[in-house]
Amino acid sequence: MSSVAGTLTRRERQRAATIEEIKQVARGLMRDHGGTEVRFTDIAKEMGMTPPALYRYYADRDELLTDLIADAYRELGATVAEARERCAADDVAGRWLAAGKAYRDWARREPAQFALILGMPLPGYVAPEEGPTTDAARDAMAQLAALFLRAAELGVLGDPLVTEVSDEMVDCAREKHGELSDLISPATHQAMIGAWATLHGATCLDVYGQFSWMTEAAREELFEATLRSAALAAGLPAG
Repeated sequence: MSSVAGTLTRRERQRAATIEEIKQVARGLMRDHGGTEVRFTDIAKEMGMTPPALYRYYADRDELLTDLIADAYRELGATVAEARERCAADDVAGRWLAAGKAYRDWARREPAQFALILGMPLPGYVAPEEGPTTDAARDAMAQLAALFLRAAELGVLGDPLVTEVSDEMVDCAREKHGELSDLISPATHQAMIGAWATLHGATCLDVYGQFSWMTEAAREELFEATLRSAALAAGLPAG
């Protein structure tokens, strides 16, 4: 039976399995080497293949990186969503803390993937303007935006600490997230980005060892206090 009828052929299943193995090996090499460099020669050697054989599955390094980046965003988004959904639907403060900690914990577990999607831009890599990486990134970040929408729906979203918004930010909110304008003001949109920036900054400091002089308990307490402060600044309930 052909794939047109909804079932993959044997050859298509083998190809899909090989593509998945290539990605797993690439992620393993990044994890082992502590970086985001991806080289076909290293992957081929690990898989017992010749480098030219990999070009039957990926046209070049950038195409493989695009797949890896999209996968990483999907995994991060799913991790954050699962943690958030374990809290009661009306517990916005609890959901924010759970989502923030899941974001940080995933970055700790997968520092190479975290750096791949949210670290320094990869030298020479040109991301497609639209496509799987853009869609996956949008979906992953939407997991945090959902908290603000839920707070607005419940009537517990207050004014952010900073209410002044530039014309440029108003235009940005309208252009990038026009579907949120009925529930979220430009000031809250600005605060939402600021809350994520705070979460991300604290995560980076933790993941990259800048808080290693603290005990684990102290780091945990600091991280939670930072999340609560970010929530208060953004108008979210802080618990």
